[in-house]
Amino acid sequence: MAAVQELADRTKSDAKCYIDPTIGEDDVSADGSESKPYQSLYHALVQHIDKPAPTYLTKIAPKEGSSDAPTWEEPAKSALKKAVGRVDAYKKKLVKEQQAANKEEEERQRRLKNLEEAKKIVLKEDESLPPAVRIKLNNKSVALGDGETKGTRVRVYGRILNFRAQKSATFLDLKDGYGVLQCVLPAGDLTKCYDALMFAQETALVLYGELKKVPPAQKAIDDRELHVDYFKVLGSAPSDLDAISNKVSRQQDPWDAQMLDNRHLVLRGENASAVMKLREAVEMAFIDTYREMEFRKVSPPAMVQTQVEGGSTLFKYDYYGEEAYLTQSSQLYLETVMQSLGNVWCLEKSFRAERSLTRRHLSEYSHVEAELDFIEFEDLLEHLEEIISRVVDKILDNPTSAAYIKLLNPDFKKPSRPFLRMKYADAIDWLNKQDPPILNEEGNLHVFGDDIAEAAERRMTDIINRPIFLTHFPVEIKAFYMKKDPNDLRVTESVDVLMPGVGEIVGGSMRMDDYDELIEAYKKNGIGHEPYYWYTDVRKYGSSPHGGYGLGLERFLAWMANRHTVRETCLYPRFMGRCKP
Repeated sequence: MAAVQELADRTKSDAKCYIDPTIGEDDVSADGSESKPYQSLYHALVQHIDKPAPTYLTKIAPKEGSSDAPTWEEPAKSALKKAVGRVDAYKKKLVKEQQAANKEEEERQRRLKNLEEAKKIVLKEDESLPPAVRIKLNNKSVALGDGETKGTRVRVYGRILNFRAQKSATFLDLKDGYGVLQCVLPAGDLTKCYDALMFAQETALVLYGELKKVPPAQKAIDDRELHVDYFKVLGSAPSDLDAISNKVSRQQDPWDAQMLDNRHLVLRGENASAVMKLREAVEMAFIDTYREMEFRKVSPPAMVQTQVEGGSTLFKYDYYGEEAYLTQSSQLYLETVMQSLGNVWCLEKSFRAERSLTRRHLSEYSHVEAELDFIEFEDLLEHLEEIISRVVDKILDNPTSAAYIKLLNPDFKKPSRPFLRMKYADAIDWLNKQDPPILNEEGNLHVFGDDIAEAAERRMTDIINRPIFLTHFPVEIKAFYMKKDPNDLRVTESVDVLMPGVGEIVGGSMRMDDYDELIEAYKKNGIGHEPYYWYTDVRKYGSSPHGGYGLGLERFLAWMANRHTVRETCLYPRFMGRCKP
């Protein structure tokens, strides 16, 4: 009882503090007056820590059914004891927080002092050491030190991928876009100088030192490390809230707005940069393969006044008072030059005004296109199988590009040959015979004439799980220039190449080679043939059986690199530099 009385006495004062559990507020809108009471006794006590204690009065409602007015009474001793106990615990918490803040401030002051001392340390290169040879980090021909044998002294440039400071040394992984190298800075001036204390991810620097083999009990990339004797920071990077790890993260969705706005930083990540490097390797593989197959590379225009794949997907613009478009395909131009150049190909940008945010659609994409003269439809299929297989072989046979595949898609296997041949009509039957059937976009069984949707096409490919030549599509769902099958005039000599996991990566066909048939196709599709006179003339002057195809580079890369969307294979999948709110 004496303890409770002591607690009560601690709250005695001429001032009064009012508490109303019903309408009071435990926030800044209350001040403890009768008109603005607090809600809880605990909150009221907290507001008077280190202040003269008032008399606390709690509003007591009358008994149910009573007409008496509410009264203000001092809190019960048990309630006061409980509230004071909570306040004491709160005080202890404040003391701990203050101690932590003091310790943090002491640490900050110590660090500032260390930084000031560190600024006095001036690093100088030891001129008695052998001249350093500049190398890129993928250079593995340099002699390594091993025990008694001295290694090559080198000079390397790069940015910090990650680092860790220990008592005996600071270890950092350096990247330069070509490789990664572990660097060891022994404890001393190298680790105590100002620049070393300010290391952060993406700091750009040059390091000098001896390349050595990694001791047997330790591990490092390529089993080598640089023992640094001198370095110089060329460009600092923030380590606070602006640190790159606070801007982008591997755990974040790469397609949310923040990550897209920071795409320039995302590209510094291992996976994103590996996709870009693999993309270059794929482009070079196509270039080399076409050269080996004696195809000539040409560069058709991107600004055109004709359509290829239908007017609904044309990007229109005003060309000095005339209507013009960004090209949907370079095919028509390729067809006009093969007569003098032989088989031709190009790698150019194509544009489709399809407002469709699917995993395989892009408004701007890189288009590998080729046209082959004097061929039949089976020749076209054999060529497609050969070019795809050769390009894949080149990627997998090159140790550098094969390493990117292993990183991005370790389960990738080159497609087995021959590719499965399946006619469109057979695909319709296959989809309907599944249990349950794979339905069209309207939720019905597929019928001849349906444009098989991406989801159904991809599901079929994944179930069959091998490359498919899907051929002989109906005339009505294909482009005006595709040649009809002479054995079945309902369908075209056309092909889509389907790959498991991604679906269509190539679309091709034999081209109409008859002048009158092409003129009729223009009329049937409501296309004025006058702007196409140059394309139509191909059928007038020595027409020949020919065919070609277009391959979306991003889809091909998404297949090889196991990317969920084709956007992941683009350097910048949307406009950058937009004004942010």
